[in-house]
Amino acid sequence: MLRLEPLRDDHAAAVLAFERANREYFARTVPDRGDAYFADFASRHAALLAEQESGACAFHVIVERGVLLGRLNLLDLADGEAELGYRVSEAAAGRGVATRAVAAACGLAAESYGLRSLRALTTLDNPASMRVLERNGFRPAADTAVDGRPALRWHRALTPEG
Repeated sequence: MLRLEPLRDDHAAAVLAFERANREYFARTVPDRGDAYFADFASRHAALLAEQESGACAFHVIVERGVLLGRLNLLDLADGEAELGYRVSEAAAGRGVATRAVAAACGLAAESYGLRSLRALTTLDNPASMRVLERNGFRPAADTAVDGRPALRWHRALTPEG
């Protein structure tokens, strides 16, 4: 069964291995994290945990049968809204993992974090991610760009007033 687990200190090694193993795969559709991310991963992970502790963001790992399959984040929690971000491993792609994780995150966002709506961003060359958002009730809200690549901003109300 797929679970979203809040990011913890003991996830560091698995998250780093996940990011390294999938770096080339992710770079096809999202901006690369760069070498500095990997070189200074320990302090970056600690900073994420501190940011999570402050309540500004909520970071999660996507786990199924004890295996880390992805990451899912709720960023910039403020005024009842947050930005949703997610990534799943190449091995897990096409199996509905992202769709199920985003569905779980929508429930978690409303029930545990008291959010009324979520925003998301996808590049136009990432149709799989766009399908995940559509399947979870997100609607295109605006054209934009990410590192010069055409993109869409998405929105989903979680409550009637969202």
